[in-house]
Amino acid sequence: MAIEIFSRKEQKYLITRKQQEELVERIGSNMRNDKNGIDGRYSVTSLYFDNAEKGIYFETKNKLTYRQKLRLRVYDDANLDSTAFFEVKQKHKKVVNKRRMLLPLREAYRYLEEDGQSGLSNYKTSNPQVMKEIDYFRTFYNLRPEMVVSYSRHALHGIDDAELRITFDFDLRCRKEDLHIENGPYGEHFIDPNLVVLEVKVDHSVPLWLARILQELQCEQRSASKFCTSMELLSGEDLPLEGHMEPKQLEEPIIGGIENGSDHELIFI
Repeated sequence: MAIEIFSRKEQKYLITRKQQEELVERIGSNMRNDKNGIDGRYSVTSLYFDNAEKGIYFETKNKLTYRQKLRLRVYDDANLDSTAFFEVKQKHKKVVNKRRMLLPLREAYRYLEEDGQSGLSNYKTSNPQVMKEIDYFRTFYNLRPEMVVSYSRHALHGIDDAELRITFDFDLRCRKEDLHIENGPYGEHFIDPNLVVLEVKVDHSVPLWLARILQELQCEQRSASKFCTSMELLSGEDLPLEGHMEPKQLEEPIIGGIENGSDHELIFI
């Protein structure tokens, strides 16, 4: 059964395909391919939501201490009868919390079309409580479908540490003219096709062996919001001028996620 409520820390990098190939080779003895997809490889297609004022975009762009997003997601080839994942992704500092439910894609579309007016209990979902939270969030922010973001992913898990997860995302694309996610992953590239988004996901800390490899390969930690980058590509000229604030202090790139270079047993993020 898919995990529906969980919390973890995520560290993002923007790396080259050469770095990605070298990294996969270096971590091979400690990681295994995810059980999903073929050899841990599958496609991800997500429908993101925002309001007319682009409130969710500005929460993310301004790096608010607490921010959240709503998205509807499918994996690989999908149709209206496929399982979809409807989730609220919340971030407080570097801790990511997700609350999600599973439901047939056609049920998710029915909920959006009816605006939940037939009663939340009438929708077939794996978690009615999360359904209520999603409905409250969508209604409170007056959210509507905004754009589709898709990419190919290679996911790995730690062999000895099941909580350690590494994902590589390729061919990142976005679109807003076709918001049906069952139509698959296509659209405009919003990140150079020669670059890869790397995410290291842990419960508490990055193990020393991995932090050292990231340092040796000169992998720089970067803030890489798929949502914001896609929004700026698709709606840049239409984004309202109000709402954006320049951060008081820009984040400095961190090599390998170690800020002071000291040799600790565990590297906290």
